Amino acid sequence: MFDKHKRESLLLRDLLKKLIIIVIGSIVAAYGITLALYAGFGGATLAVLWQGIAETFHLSIGMASFVVAVGMILFALIYDKSQIHIGTVLYQIVYSTCVDVFATCHVYSTYRWFNFFIMLLGVILFAVGTGLYASASLGRGSYEAVTFALAEKNNWQVKIVRIALDILVVIIGVLLGGKFGICTIITVIISGPIIQFVNAKAKRILKI
Repeated sequence: MFDKHKRESLLLRDLLKKLIIIVIGSIVAAYGITLALYAGFGGATLAVLWQGIAETFHLSIGMASFVVAVGMILFALIYDKSQIHIGTVLYQIVYSTCVDVFATCHVYSTYRWFNFFIMLLGVILFAVGTGLYASASLGRGSYEAVTFALAEKNNWQVKIVRIALDILVVIIGVLLGGKFGICTIITVIISGPIIQFVNAKAKRILKI
């Protein structure tokens, strides 16, 4: 009985630690994407779609991201529900809320070159936060859930599915009024390696 109670206590503590990591990762990622988004160099791939939806339907960026995420989560639940867990929902609620909160806090320079470095910092922070969140292994993000659901169910390569989805969301986003720019390209180039590095480091350091 004592061993069972101890085991349950350890499992609960482990779950709580993972949920805290998800919240911290979500906040960091939201701050990063908001920095990058409002610097004036376009948006990250999925953020281009958020911009387009926000522009077309007069929503905030945070609300647009939440609407897109809900649609993706519903698709993943129908197509491959194993991709969805409590972390998926918690991440999106915290992330979308913080995007709108942080959007009101930024002050940018009148110098475009300085704003470029702010955008670059934002992309890095976004990738760091995403890697940290992913290290908790409590469900994929909505976009990743759709990517892996399509890849695993159809025996397609993940990278091919992700490239196709990135192209699709950017095209739809631009058609709706979103902004494609250097931020979009930089996000594609550097976010993947950073996410992978942080994910591996966090698992090892935090022992999760």
